[in-house]
Amino acid sequence: MNTPRFARPFCLHILLCFSFLAASFSAVADRVLTDQLGRQVTLPDRVTRVVVLQHQTLNLLVQLHAADDVVGILSSWKKQLGPDFVRFAPRLASLPMPGDLTQVNIESLLAEHPQVVFVANYAPPEMIKQIESAGIPVVAVSLRKDRPGEQDKLNPAMADEEQAYNEGLKEGIRLVAAVVNRQPQGEEMIDYAFRAREEVAGRLKDVPADKRVRVYMANPDLTTYGSGKYTGLMMQHAGALNVAAATVKGFKQVSMEQVLAWNPQVIFVQDRYPEVVRQINGDPAWQSVDAVKQHRVFLMPEYAKAWGYPMPEALAIGELWMAKQLYPQRFADVDMNRRADDYYQRFYRIRWSPRQVDDAAR
Repeated sequence: MNTPRFARPFCLHILLCFSFLAASFSAVADRVLTDQLGRQVTLPDRVTRVVVLQHQTLNLLVQLHAADDVVGILSSWKKQLGPDFVRFAPRLASLPMPGDLTQVNIESLLAEHPQVVFVANYAPPEMIKQIESAGIPVVAVSLRKDRPGEQDKLNPAMADEEQAYNEGLKEGIRLVAAVVNRQPQGEEMIDYAFRAREEVAGRLKDVPADKRVRVYMANPDLTTYGSGKYTGLMMQHAGALNVAAATVKGFKQVSMEQVLAWNPQVIFVQDRYPEVVRQINGDPAWQSVDAVKQHRVFLMPEYAKAWGYPMPEALAIGELWMAKQLYPQRFADVDMNRRADDYYQRFYRIRWSPRQVDDAAR
């Protein structure tokens, strides 16, 4: 049946009204996600204003090309991510800082009108409750897949560290990506990271356990990572034996006597602690350690991120870098600058350029 001409404008008006209503409903429709504390969180369908009170999540959001959605950040972000991190998202330098890992200024937070707040899994329950009581959804991120009862702990008990961190990283990336509607970018990141890890595993598969290089991760004040942290897995995947794994749980301070007894063959230091390299090389107490005598104290590149929690670039290029330092002949064909540049252009959208450090910190 033909529509009369006089009725066509009216029909068009009705269709436009329905389209507007449908679009409006879509914009405000709710969805429910499960965070890494196992909590059901109701969020708007489209999230464009987030406050981030955890540095790992901030790192992920920048790589997911969602930095423009961030309206507030944790106050310790430069300390946690390094002062050079701002080059990936210059606007971070001017954003308000309404809280940190374990505290929040609720008035400052509300002033930014966030649709969601990201927190660490170990954020105090009262902090989470305070934010939720103000009507703002809270999403907790751990980058671990923990058993019930262990999800809010800084140093949880793990039956299987490998599974907890592998599946937890995937779950965490997918959660953060889903909140800001960047699911395809999240899947690309996961695929890239775990394919790179498989390449390293293939080159090291025939290295026997008793031939693995003994490695110590040196942090300030004689702190190090033992079992139960991603850093131990990073060493394992790079073909190293973490000398602290058998006696240290989590992140702890050890004695100089203990380090001397371990006598590591290689010492790694995170990029954010170059002063530790200078201290080790200049302190007489360290000179009898095999790694120091053989000049095998290495300052790690920025992308290695030997943190207690995994980051995708640590798997994608950090573990490869570490393996190349430990077994240079097996990775002689690998150009680390080229690999890093590929990752940085793909996910940070800038060219990789290695930071220059003085000789004492190499």
